[in-house]
Amino acid sequence: MSVRARVRRAHREVPELNITAFMNLMVVLIPFLLLSAVFSQLSILELNLPPDAQSQANKDQKKVRNFEVIVRKDKLVVADTIGGVLKVIEKIDGEHDFSALSEYLIKVKVRFPKKQNISILLEPDTEYELLVKAMDTVREVEVVEAASVVKKELFPQIAIGDAPGDAS
Repeated sequence: MSVRARVRRAHREVPELNITAFMNLMVVLIPFLLLSAVFSQLSILELNLPPDAQSQANKDQKKVRNFEVIVRKDKLVVADTIGGVLKVIEKIDGEHDFSALSEYLIKVKVRFPKKQNISILLEPDTEYELLVKAMDTVREVEVVEAASVVKKELFPQIAIGDAPGDAS
């Protein structure tokens, strides 16, 4: 290797790294990704087990009124532990009528305003979406007040369990 080649190599400057194009790409890409991202919202509800029938029988002679919504394949049944079946809501066009359930639960809440708990009792092969819809229906209702839609609390303390055998 000649002296001249060594001198050329020694005097050569390192080229400067041009990242302008990359920065322009990031300036456009980051806001696009942030705006197009789907933000998921998780809701967590605290659930309880329904009261045990034997422990309830062993309590003082004082009867406690507990409301139940029994979700069956062909109907929704609203019942309480004192009076039994209060209302049977049949399916409409092959779908459970949750709007009728909501209307009836509003009447129950007006009659028992301090009651906070309700049990949802399900048959063994009930779909998850049906359980979620039932939970949303018994928990709160949307009502129109002063020309605006307001969410009102119905029965926020939800217990889930197995439905008893169908007597009909």
